[in-house]
Amino acid sequence: MSSTTLRITEIFYSLQGESLTVGLPTLFVRLTGCPLRCQYCDSEYAFHGGERFSLEELLSKIESYKPQNICVTGGEPLAQVGCIELLDCLVTRKYSVSLETSGAISVEKVPTAVTKVMDLKTPGSGEVGRNLWMNLARLTRNDQVKFVICNREDYEWAKFKLDELELVDKVGAVLFSPSFGQVEPRDLAEWIIQDNLPVRFQMQLHKYLWGDVPGH
Repeated sequence: MSSTTLRITEIFYSLQGESLTVGLPTLFVRLTGCPLRCQYCDSEYAFHGGERFSLEELLSKIESYKPQNICVTGGEPLAQVGCIELLDCLVTRKYSVSLETSGAISVEKVPTAVTKVMDLKTPGSGEVGRNLWMNLARLTRNDQVKFVICNREDYEWAKFKLDELELVDKVGAVLFSPSFGQVEPRDLAEWIIQDNLPVRFQMQLHKYLWGDVPGH
């Protein structure tokens, strides 16, 4: 029996609102805590508190939903040491697993079967200095890189990084997402089209369905 415990903010079943699995029914496991303070963060309620689960209790709770797809998110889930053991267990149980991570903590120990959806923090986020660039060497075609665009300057920065880091050749998809309430989705879509960028435009589907409400 594992001695691992994790602090969990919430577990809920919804539609995936982002990434290449957008629209798929997904079980979200939101771990508590994050060392970053991005100015656009929509999950500040996950910075503190939460409920402590043993690994066995958490796996039993997850199993009760009978999910096919699981997204481990936060906060920053990798800030908890037990996250890796949780991911290993989920992969062993044959779930389809994704991990949403800020890119500020090493992904070296994340199981290769887990799809890493990793942010590269833009200047507009306020946390561009926290990007752990060595993480890029750990990404594969199973993974995705996301830029949250806060303004035109962020877009130009992300466009430069797209080319400089040869991201299209490294990962399965590069995602450009407008920061909710800061960039008009149509504006970002038009910039991408005008520059013929090989990226995937995405909006946060859940916010258009349910608004900016936790648990969706």
